[in-house]
Amino acid sequence: MLTLDNVYRASYALKDVVRKTDVIYAPKLKKGLQLYLKTENLQITGSFKVRGSYYKMSRLTDEEKARGVIACSAGNHAQGVALSAQKNGIKAVICLPDGAPISKVEATKSYGAEVCLVEGVYDDAYKKAISLRDEKGYTFIHPFDDEDVIAGQGTIALELIEQVPDLDAVIVPIGGGGLISGIAYTLKTLKPSVKVYGVQAAGAPSMLKSLDDGEIEELPSVSTIADGIAVKKPGNLTYEICKKYVDKIVTVSDDEISAAILALMEQHKLVTEGAGAVPVAAAMFGKLDLEGKKTVCLLSGGNIDVTILSRVIKRGLLMSGRTCQLMIELVDKPGQLKNVSRIIADLGGNVISVHHERANEGSDVNGCYLRITLETRNYEHIAEIKKALVDFGFILR
Repeated sequence: MLTLDNVYRASYALKDVVRKTDVIYAPKLKKGLQLYLKTENLQITGSFKVRGSYYKMSRLTDEEKARGVIACSAGNHAQGVALSAQKNGIKAVICLPDGAPISKVEATKSYGAEVCLVEGVYDDAYKKAISLRDEKGYTFIHPFDDEDVIAGQGTIALELIEQVPDLDAVIVPIGGGGLISGIAYTLKTLKPSVKVYGVQAAGAPSMLKSLDDGEIEELPSVSTIADGIAVKKPGNLTYEICKKYVDKIVTVSDDEISAAILALMEQHKLVTEGAGAVPVAAAMFGKLDLEGKKTVCLLSGGNIDVTILSRVIKRGLLMSGRTCQLMIELVDKPGQLKNVSRIIADLGGNVISVHHERANEGSDVNGCYLRITLETRNYEHIAEIKKALVDFGFILR
């Protein structure tokens, strides 16, 4: 059974290994809320996962260590296991889904682990790891469904109680459920008044669906930019702990996650991966009642693939009203483009691309279309620009 003693033992075992990450006040992320950020994205290896993996490895017998360890991961657990194995002089084999960000794959290799890429998602990597464990005799280090791993993740809750003594709520990402299980168990045992909220990606709501249906279920597929929480099936242990200790679970869309990543970069100079930004997305888009509650959003990781960062930023800009695309129907005569540009400029918009095309068959012979992309402040600014264009006589499509 998971016990508080085990969490405290984990805290002692990790005191010279992991960072006690800072808690940062973040009032601008959502007006009217008391939001704080627990910056596990700045943890060694770039995520909280090293806590559970290192503590689990410290508890292995000499015989288990001698056999070497194997793990499966969407990326962050891989790095935690690889680093922990390196520090303990243990051979490590890591099964990763072939779609894992290159940055995570290369980081795992840099810690000395042998990487085995598996076609599919996390759950496919899990099956491969179990197969190799049975074939080669490795010791399996589960990413979430293990009492010692959960106890290691629970050390975050001990830090939170010390750093924010009057904490009212914490928002935690959920993939397989190891992180929220450790935090929820520890907080609810030491301070039952604290609300523990979980967040999943809308494209991978395995824990939420399982709890709603009253039994563990496996999703047929998962699809989300938050690769760190793209898990088809929650764990047996984590399911039971979440059922008992977690107050509520909500979901956020990929567009909302992108907007949260952008807000964290702009306002707090913090880079998070999709999974790390889901608690902030839940707060920003009103998925939870947080009014009057001193709330910590747990930024679980910062290992975002830089090759998709520009795409994420673009989606975040669109989602938050910072960019806008307009289709304007014009009469093809001199001065039309000048008038459109003047209206936008007078209202403080910035045109970044223009595409002019003649009307299609069946349209007015003198008609044409103007497709414009512009930078804006927010949705209110977009509405103001659209109204001015319509009031001038332009037709928006």
